[in-house]
Amino acid sequence: MSYQRPTGTLDILPQEQPYWNHVKRTVQSLAERLGFERLDLPTFEYTPVFEHTAAGEGTDLRKEMYSFEDKDGQEITFRAEFTASVVRAYIENGMQVWPTPVKLYSIGSVFRHEKPQKGRYREHHQFNAEILGESSPMADLEIMLLAESIYAELGFGDLSFQLNSTGCPQCKPVYIEKLMDYLQAHHERLSEVDRERLAHNPLRVLDSKEPDMDQVLAKAPHITDHLCDECRAHFAELRTYLDHLEKPYTLNFRLVRGLDYYTKTVFEVWAQGIGAQNAVCGGGRYDGLAEGLGGPPTPGVGFATGLERIIMTMQTQGIKPPALPQPPVFIAALGEAARLEAIDLAWALRRAGLGAWQAFGKRGLKSQLREANKREARYVIILGQEEIETQEATVRDMDQGEQTNVPMQELVDWLNAQIPRA
Repeated sequence: MSYQRPTGTLDILPQEQPYWNHVKRTVQSLAERLGFERLDLPTFEYTPVFEHTAAGEGTDLRKEMYSFEDKDGQEITFRAEFTASVVRAYIENGMQVWPTPVKLYSIGSVFRHEKPQKGRYREHHQFNAEILGESSPMADLEIMLLAESIYAELGFGDLSFQLNSTGCPQCKPVYIEKLMDYLQAHHERLSEVDRERLAHNPLRVLDSKEPDMDQVLAKAPHITDHLCDECRAHFAELRTYLDHLEKPYTLNFRLVRGLDYYTKTVFEVWAQGIGAQNAVCGGGRYDGLAEGLGGPPTPGVGFATGLERIIMTMQTQGIKPPALPQPPVFIAALGEAARLEAIDLAWALRRAGLGAWQAFGKRGLKSQLREANKREARYVIILGQEEIETQEATVRDMDQGEQTNVPMQELVDWLNAQIPRA
């Protein structure tokens, strides 16, 4: 049998790690600069956490969840998205008594059984950020600016927002009724997929990618024309902040996002020049989610972005990450006594904070030097019988092509002085 990784998963190989390292460091640094604290969550939750909050009737996520019954008879679901888990943790750990707002970020795997395609996998990785306990549009703004800053910091250009408001439990049902009336009048032009959405989740029809739907929806009612006074004021205040900062945005009445818990603000960050899928991340406000999970009324706003999609786009755009640091020292040993000395030296260097490669086996000097060159080591320490007897190591500077004799007892300090630290 030939074993292969499961469909829709990836092996992240060593040569790809510079991208992953750079992206993770960037998102963590930016989040912490804005006062977000890291929250690590279980990879799986009891299924009702997602069924009740993240996967409303008719949503795609309900169909895509990896759910199973464990050996205790409990219904378990691998993390389908972060926000529901974050809110569950917020309630369970009593974060509602922390100073408000509570600002959290997470990084980890998300699992969805969907059709694999470029940049979209059944196991993928997300960065997620949430602000809990704050209803002000300034929280919406900060989440949006964090999302935009990540892509700007990573080298993406021509960034803008797509923006909409989905209203609240008071005004959203009125709009949904008007939308359903409009769509029912065009029922014969809807695809089977959109007819199912119309029956279970009419807002999702606005997000339709089916042929001819642009024409059908061109005259559909806009939710922003049917907002209550509170939602209208919230949306206007957010736009005032964006205008003040001169952040480009487009009002997009078809932007609804894929989950049922969104209220008021929904947004996406778009980057031009990356192909047909301009959206690079999205999020919004979810003021009723904590109550749905049995917690106190807690406003919240957040976003998520897929790391695979970031990295794929960086590669397409020719954006190079910084190279990961490699051990700058290579120890080449000739003879048994020298190999024993090399073992001690390698660990002395590592304890002193210097990365060191150690040649394995009983190869000749030329073979070991070829390996040192492939590994791009700056210095090669050559140990042989003569070096053991004189207690002076031969150090070759691979960049300059020069050799220096350094007393063994001074070698660690000498190399520390030669090699700059990050």
